[in-house]
Amino acid sequence: MKNIIVFFAALLLFSCSTTKSVVENTLYEVLSFSNDGGANIKFYEILNEPNEIKMLFSDPNLKKKIKTDDIQKCNFIILNMGPLPEGNYNIIIDKVEETESNIILTIKELKPSTVEDNPSIQPNYVYPYSVVKIKSKKPIIIK
Repeated sequence: MKNIIVFFAALLLFSCSTTKSVVENTLYEVLSFSNDGGANIKFYEILNEPNEIKMLFSDPNLKKKIKTDDIQKCNFIILNMGPLPEGNYNIIIDKVEETESNIILTIKELKPSTVEDNPSIQPNYVYPYSVVKIKSKKPIIIK
């Protein structure tokens, strides 16, 4: 009888285990996005040299999100939409593909559907931008 009780107690003990948290290892991370504060021209810039990446440490918001070992392990991309009429714009990464030799990023620019064209009103302009960390040092192709 004791053997049966010990068997069921051991079975109960080993069958109840803690759940394991699954950490998703994504290839990229959006570090910053702002609907205003970018540059006057539209561009996508890939930062892969250590001295280029170090300039991101001067931004108080990015400094907390970038580790010193990221300089050797990661590339960074600045996505700038240029001047646009005031509204809620967004730059999203639609798809990321990793091949043996490079990383292919597909980017979409989302523009608000409620922007009205009225030539008599002078629009206020915003300068949306985003900073993305790619967790790889492979060459990047932007589509």
